[in-house]
Amino acid sequence: MLHNSNLQGIHIPGSVNNLITKLFADDTTVYLSETDSFNTLQIILNKWCLASRAKFNISKTECVPIGTKEFRETFYKSRQLNSFDSKIPQNIHIVQDGEAVRSLGCWIGNHIKDATPWTSIIEKIDNSLVQWNKSHPTLEGHSYIIQLVIGNGTQFLTKVQGMPNHIEAILIKKIQNFMWNSTGSPPVSLETLYKPKDQGGKQLLDLHSRNKAITLMTL
Repeated sequence: MLHNSNLQGIHIPGSVNNLITKLFADDTTVYLSETDSFNTLQIILNKWCLASRAKFNISKTECVPIGTKEFRETFYKSRQLNSFDSKIPQNIHIVQDGEAVRSLGCWIGNHIKDATPWTSIIEKIDNSLVQWNKSHPTLEGHSYIIQLVIGNGTQFLTKVQGMPNHIEAILIKKIQNFMWNSTGSPPVSLETLYKPKDQGGKQLLDLHSRNKAITLMTL
């Protein structure tokens, strides 16, 4: 219904079709141009809900303005895409500059800090490592848990947004500390542990090399 409507969406140079909507799991992101109408979007969504018997969670709807600083400031104050559009309801949150929100599996926003999306991920990693450590894993077990928790837990966001250097350094330190269950000097260097088992290593997750590989794959 959205693609057959009079909504323009966002034009992407080199693309045949304008960007109007994207889906990820149970999340839907709709892109509106400054000449579009939020009221028109609501009418379309209401019709779709009636036809499909589905329901959009309006309380979780958030608007992220994009464009110049002047446009964003006007949008914040007026709650309108343009002077012809109706105001966006007060129960719908408009994301301010410096505020990050999750969209399509990654974190977006205007003037957000690189570390913002990683804060909750690091907290989850810390909590998970604490729980795993209660099982008193072997050295082999530590290596497997690191791959499972830190490797798998950071891969998606690294692919879509990259991992800041200081976040990488924090996680590498966590890998070292968890591997030896100590914050002191390790008895064996990480470089040795990164090596394959037949070369005397533990095939431990080399986060820096993993991140470099992801960057090269996305070029």
